[in-house]
Amino acid sequence: MEKLVAIIGPTGVGKSGTALRIAEQFGGEIISADSRQVYRFMDIGTAKPTPHEQETVPHYAIDAADPDEVFSLADFIDIAHEKIEEISLKGKIPLLAGGTGQYAWAILEGWEIPRVEPDIQLRKKLEARAASGEGQALYNELEELNPKAAARIDYRNTRRVIRALEIALTGTVFTKPKKQPRYNSLIIGLTAPRSFLYGLIDTRVEQMIENGLIEEVKSLLEMGYAPDLPSMSGIGYRQIISYLQDNLSLADAVSSIKNESHRLVRMQYNWFSLQDTRIKWFDITEPEYQDTITATVKGFICNS
Repeated sequence: MEKLVAIIGPTGVGKSGTALRIAEQFGGEIISADSRQVYRFMDIGTAKPTPHEQETVPHYAIDAADPDEVFSLADFIDIAHEKIEEISLKGKIPLLAGGTGQYAWAILEGWEIPRVEPDIQLRKKLEARAASGEGQALYNELEELNPKAAARIDYRNTRRVIRALEIALTGTVFTKPKKQPRYNSLIIGLTAPRSFLYGLIDTRVEQMIENGLIEEVKSLLEMGYAPDLPSMSGIGYRQIISYLQDNLSLADAVSSIKNESHRLVRMQYNWFSLQDTRIKWFDITEPEYQDTITATVKGFICNS
């Protein structure tokens, strides 16, 4: 069974940096489990590894689609399995790193994803209902049909609610195979006290603005990518679009990015529970936590 090291946790906690260090120490290559980093031209707002970092250690599932292309969970699973096999065949350690819970657990638990073709007519009806103010009602229906899916979706994320409801109404649900996981996995979770983590996030948001997030969004719009694309709905992008459209002041846009990022952290802890015994949690405020992670990975590689 192939070995896999996963680094998971909330946004802003340092997953990418930890994965890079582990890869350099043990000869690994990294598969990004981040549903926003798959899009080209969206670098600053998704906190992609820098070009230098990607040259230092190969990264995969990054820049896999243009912003106006559909990229599904099933697409990610195909890429991840292919790259894990390729990396392992080279005698290297595959590392899965990111904070998108669906992406991470789909690989770690071996999910079987239904290939459900979009029902355009049904989707238009659901979108019309959402537009008329029935967003909460749609979410309530999803809770009845697939409570597990509903628990992992923010009721305000209308696009995801509609897609999940579309799948649920076909009678299809995500399933997990009744077999052992595909990989021998070490799951490393990074965490921190909530107030400390929020401070890290706020600093990162301000750095994104300084690094050119506004110019990045302008460039995307000038390239012809529509503001209502799913890829443009991500935290940071939609707020800067509102700022550019004179619907928000820059200060309010930045404040909204911070607040929405804090909310994302709370959602991510629904996916990555501190009580999940499969995850070896490390508090990044603890002294020498990186050394402890290194020892843990070394033990896993050498002894398992």
